[in-house]
Amino acid sequence: MEAALWYVLTGTRGGPNRVRLLRAVNERPRNANQLAEDLDLDYKTVRHHLEVLVDNDIVESSGDDYGAVYLPTDRARTHWETVEDIIEEVD
Repeated sequence: MEAALWYVLTGTRGGPNRVRLLRAVNERPRNANQLAEDLDLDYKTVRHHLEVLVDNDIVESSGDDYGAVYLPTDRARTHWETVEDIIEEVD
């Protein structure tokens, strides 16, 4: 999991936005529209990054497609110290 976190959050061009999304859903679960608004990102960009985070078991969704609320997975929370290290490096 730690390798996946480092790769997804720092090893690709979209890493900084994924860090912002992960930090935001950790503070308060939100849907894609709320995230786009709160982080001043394009909705399609948010959807793309959420899909990457879901595919890598970093965030999960709860609810139907459009209104789905995203939150960190238990697996990501178990490795939250690594997430904090990554956030520190990205900031």
